[in-house]
Amino acid sequence: MTEQYVVDLLEGDPRVAVVGGKGGHLGALSRIEGIRVPRGFCVTTDAFRRIVAQAPSIEDRLDQLSRLNPDDREAIQMLSAQIRRTIEEIAVPGDVAAAITRALARLGEHAAYAVRSSATAEDLPTASFAGQQDSYLNVVGPTAILQHVSRCWASLFTERAVTYRRRNGIDHRTVHMAVVVQQMVFPHAAGILFTADPVTGNRKVATIDAGFGLGEALVSGLVNPDVFKVRDGEVVAKTIAVKQRAVHALPTGGTRATAIDSQWQEKPALTDAQVVELVRLGRRIEAHFGCPQDIEWCLDDDGFQIVQSRPITTLFPIPETGDQENHVYVSVGHQQMMTDPMKPLGLSMWQLTAMVPMHAAGGRLFVDVTRRLASPASRAALLDVIGRGDPLTRDALETVLEHDDFVPALADAGLGRPPAGGASAPIETDPAIVTELIERSQASIADLRRDIRTKTGPALCDFLLEAFEEHKRVLSDPLSIQAIMAGMEATWWLNEKLQEWLGEKNAADTLTLSAPGNVTSEMGLALLDVADVIRPHPEVVAFLQNVEDESFLDELAKLAGGTEVRDALEEYLDRYGMRCAGEIDITRPRWRESPTTLVPAILDNVRNFEPGAARLRFEQGRQKAQEKEQDVLSRLRALPDGDLKAEETKRMIDRVRTFIGYREYPKYGIISRYFIYKQALLAEAERLVQATVLREKEDIFYLTFQELHDVVRSHHVDDRLIRQRKDAFRSYHALTPPRVLTSDGETVTGTYRRDDVPAGALIGLPVSAGTIEGRARVVHDMAQADLETGDILVTAHTDPSWSPLFVGISGLVTEVGGLMTHGAVIAREYGLPAVVGVEHATRLIRDKQRIRVHGSDGYVEILP
Repeated sequence: MTEQYVVDLLEGDPRVAVVGGKGGHLGALSRIEGIRVPRGFCVTTDAFRRIVAQAPSIEDRLDQLSRLNPDDREAIQMLSAQIRRTIEEIAVPGDVAAAITRALARLGEHAAYAVRSSATAEDLPTASFAGQQDSYLNVVGPTAILQHVSRCWASLFTERAVTYRRRNGIDHRTVHMAVVVQQMVFPHAAGILFTADPVTGNRKVATIDAGFGLGEALVSGLVNPDVFKVRDGEVVAKTIAVKQRAVHALPTGGTRATAIDSQWQEKPALTDAQVVELVRLGRRIEAHFGCPQDIEWCLDDDGFQIVQSRPITTLFPIPETGDQENHVYVSVGHQQMMTDPMKPLGLSMWQLTAMVPMHAAGGRLFVDVTRRLASPASRAALLDVIGRGDPLTRDALETVLEHDDFVPALADAGLGRPPAGGASAPIETDPAIVTELIERSQASIADLRRDIRTKTGPALCDFLLEAFEEHKRVLSDPLSIQAIMAGMEATWWLNEKLQEWLGEKNAADTLTLSAPGNVTSEMGLALLDVADVIRPHPEVVAFLQNVEDESFLDELAKLAGGTEVRDALEEYLDRYGMRCAGEIDITRPRWRESPTTLVPAILDNVRNFEPGAARLRFEQGRQKAQEKEQDVLSRLRALPDGDLKAEETKRMIDRVRTFIGYREYPKYGIISRYFIYKQALLAEAERLVQATVLREKEDIFYLTFQELHDVVRSHHVDDRLIRQRKDAFRSYHALTPPRVLTSDGETVTGTYRRDDVPAGALIGLPVSAGTIEGRARVVHDMAQADLETGDILVTAHTDPSWSPLFVGISGLVTEVGGLMTHGAVIAREYGLPAVVGVEHATRLIRDKQRIRVHGSDGYVEILP
């Protein structure tokens, strides 16, 4: 194929592989009716490849770059500088230079031009790469333009661009550089138009930043911009800045910042009519590309010219509904303590087994609560139950309700079922109820494990659809729901009444210590028992300190005491091996699949605890709860009507200790079933790999269950779809999921409306009583934890899989969580002061910093 070094922006090849992201977008913009784009051409990626081919040393340095840690700034800086120097020192080949010069001659070789980088990984729907490569304004003359083209090629390897690619999982070799050369615009005003509000995410509100002269003054932070907000063709808000300086082009080339005459400094850069006209153009561009756009514009004597448009990649996606109605969505991840993105199979499996419809967006799940908010009765019940668990979500919903007419008012929302968290029918305080529920669940899981063994191919997928119905039947068992609600309602009753009668805050936290039957707290204590088996065998301890391979269990038998240790670990994995961090996503590796995950926690237990610690911890908690009960009842009897109050309280204490442990069991049952589903699906995926239908078995994780069902039937898979899903999943990690999201795209986080905390304290939700001071350990990955006795765990979110770490810490702080989420329940079980829902805790608290956690009052102090 003949190499093509220059293409016209308007008429040339629009493919990103040829002209890069910026060049492709500018070409597309040029073809939209009514949109003016400065004329120009693109130096294609063929020219860049010619240059790189002339310097074999670049390949070696790219190898070194690919092996570097993205945080190793010094090494990245040195290698990237070497590559840039090498590229800039290579003379532009004669035929490439001739092609550029001919293109300049057609446009006017002595005119002024903007020379702009256009990488193939740039302005993509999932990664904008904005500002990662270099651009140059007001370049005059062929010699200067050729020089700046070389600089643009070299800028593919700026330190910031290299780091950005590494963090986004993009191979340096797959990225090539084209260069856009456009006629300069000498504008009266310039700036940025966002066709969706970049702060709130609202797709119906466009935001314009504007200033005098070239847009460089805004981009560089030289001046504050005028800011205009437009909704439905009207300017709804504007802030006019004092603009003391502007950047203008110089006659001989280059740019310079100049002072603005005082009489113009406070004048708006655009009239309201111009603002509305610019947004109208922006909406046309947005419609063409099919997503909200970040648009660079200039205003000259002839009107607006568009010099760039790229997707806004920071917006959280909106669930697809297929209608034009208003919707309000609540995050599932904030309730499940897992706000990381989920892969498509994980999303669809949770949707197929959940008790309410769920909508996927940005790799997360949401529940539509619009109709619940529409009726006054159901709204009050919803806000009450959500507010008990997570005040931030309640505040976010109330913020949405303050928006005029966004949620329609209905006299009867026609829900067809009572609101979640409403009154439940009473049941007896009888431990046999819990025993019966657990036996039912275990029997159902045993049936699933037995029946699935013989199923393969389409019959397996058909069987699973039936199994999902049984899954939901077990979850919706009225007796199970009654038992859960009995424990929660008794907790609420005790906290409210004992505060009213005795001034006791969160008294239930102590009364529920070491409550029986909590499978999650038992899991943490059981790992202490595993440590007891390991501790007497120094050879095993030394071996575990260097374990990396997941097959290490097989190696244990070769060591002194290793067989006994392996048996203890196998027994633990038989009971708890289906668990893992982020376990609601079926695609996450389970402990049984990746037992090395547990090794750091086991070694911490060996180091930090004495033999018999599990029994001792449980007994100490039980005694504290018993002493608290006697103290509370004694003090109540001294009050007016004290005997009656003590009798009621005793009944509620018995009730909470009977049922609160069961709160954790349904999740254990769900995850047990999930592991059985997963093992069967991976076995089917292995058969598809053997039949050359799939490249690797984990590719099924990027298909929904329905799509996988089709692949099993047809033996055909769309490899391109899987690649797209992998790219999208990577991009979702950069998105922060909101607690509440509207169909307009507005993300609402909620705020704590409190004035009872010290200045500078980090506010959260009190979920486990007590105050503790200690060393903060900021942990993002349980497998990387390195904890000492007395440390305070600070992390984004925990789920049941984190419980083994709880036995060795003295307190807990999380960014996500509520009163009845798993981390809070286990913190109370273990008597750990805990504050959850602390926004940005892992950023605001530094690792190893001393902090004080106020678990009864819901705030954290950072100590000097």
